[in-house]
Amino acid sequence: MDIELKLIEGVTPEDEEIILDRLKEYNVDTFGGSGRRELAVPLYNPDGNLVGGLTGYTGRGWLYISMLYIPEELRGRGLAGRMLEMAEAEAHARGCVGVYIDTMNPQALKLYRKQGYTEIGSLKGLTGGHSVTWLEKRF
Repeated sequence: MDIELKLIEGVTPEDEEIILDRLKEYNVDTFGGSGRRELAVPLYNPDGNLVGGLTGYTGRGWLYISMLYIPEELRGRGLAGRMLEMAEAEAHARGCVGVYIDTMNPQALKLYRKQGYTEIGSLKGLTGGHSVTWLEKRF
């Protein structure tokens, strides 16, 4: 069987879904089911409009926080810490042993350290002199 490889800019959403489905099937066959469950702590303004929040999921015994955003005008009120605590409590209730997150933001890095997270890795030398740091917090 001849295999064709070619480098392209990107794939269609349908093609991406095919690749993702095959990867998921392989992972389940190889590692077992992940038990993945979504988790979110949305942040609404007094008018009921979504203005920020935390999103992530639990799976394989861990919570992964994929996004945490607080609008500039609401920062410094402890909202991020409260959202982290809420997500961590739910993850613990779901049987997770810990949580992990990554960030490029030096202010967020300070917050996560203050909340008890420890660094588990970093990638330095990104464009603009930035780096990304991965952190964990075990329960």
